[in-house]
Amino acid sequence: MISVIIPVYNVQDYLARCVDSVLAQTYSDLEIILVDDGSLDMSGNMCDDYALQDRRIRVIHKSNGGLSDARNAGLDVMSGDYVTFIDADDYVHPRFVEVLVDTIKTTKSQIAVCTWQELKDENTPREVKTHNARCKIYTQEEAIISVFYQRKLNHSACSRLFEKHLFNTLRFPKGALYEDLAVIYPLLVQVDRVALVYAPMYYYMHREGSIITTMSMRRTHVLDHLEKLEQQVTDEAPQYLPAVRSRHLSACFNMFRLMPLDSPKWTSVKNRCWDYIVSVRNLCIKDKNVRLKNKIAILLSYLGSNVLLKTIHRNR
Repeated sequence: MISVIIPVYNVQDYLARCVDSVLAQTYSDLEIILVDDGSLDMSGNMCDDYALQDRRIRVIHKSNGGLSDARNAGLDVMSGDYVTFIDADDYVHPRFVEVLVDTIKTTKSQIAVCTWQELKDENTPREVKTHNARCKIYTQEEAIISVFYQRKLNHSACSRLFEKHLFNTLRFPKGALYEDLAVIYPLLVQVDRVALVYAPMYYYMHREGSIITTMSMRRTHVLDHLEKLEQQVTDEAPQYLPAVRSRHLSACFNMFRLMPLDSPKWTSVKNRCWDYIVSVRNLCIKDKNVRLKNKIAILLSYLGSNVLLKTIHRNR
């Protein structure tokens, strides 16, 4: 059985599309856990209505604790052999679960991942070839390197299926943004293989005003996660340090791109990112695996922090 965990918070305009896409799965042995995270709109009532329509659906109502807390509530009660996470404003292809289950079984992997399509509300997904789709198998080391060098595998918890035991003692950090980045390394160090299916069956909805598109101090959580991870791999698995360092550098450049210009509130963040950029740029410019756009940003950094900020800022 597959446990599908869907955190729900104020998504009444999107929830039906999401849940309907799960109910339409060709793989029917599902446990669908809708976690109403203290919604203030009609989302909670919609969850209850769905539970009356299909016995596979169970609803958890809880006070608002954020995405991580909602996912953890689902993990605490799940009974499936595998688990997948779907954000309530996203949705999936009808064969999403079937393909990932088959992939895990045929490749003897502990995690199966599909590619995704990023859509806006007015878009419809392009046609997906799900039969005989190309599949790439990663060893543990290859998967970790791919994630942190930001290649084909990303750090998202969505668009993938996990063996349940991977979460036996692992939970998402409550109240944190970039919560997926905090758990991806402890997940990957437990596996032998990760399978990536080149079939974009997860439909990620890009919504203006969503948490990830809104600039706030919570965005600095990405720096906190990566600082902790960099220290961890330094002590435990130094072979991964260049990849984690590259991801940390990328996060700093991204903060430079997004943070408000000439705002005193952001001075400490700017200094924090700048200090890290200066400390690692000579190492990263020589690392053949660092992404080209980051190497270009490194070259700009040699001209000074203000040049870098004004050149790469999204509203320049």
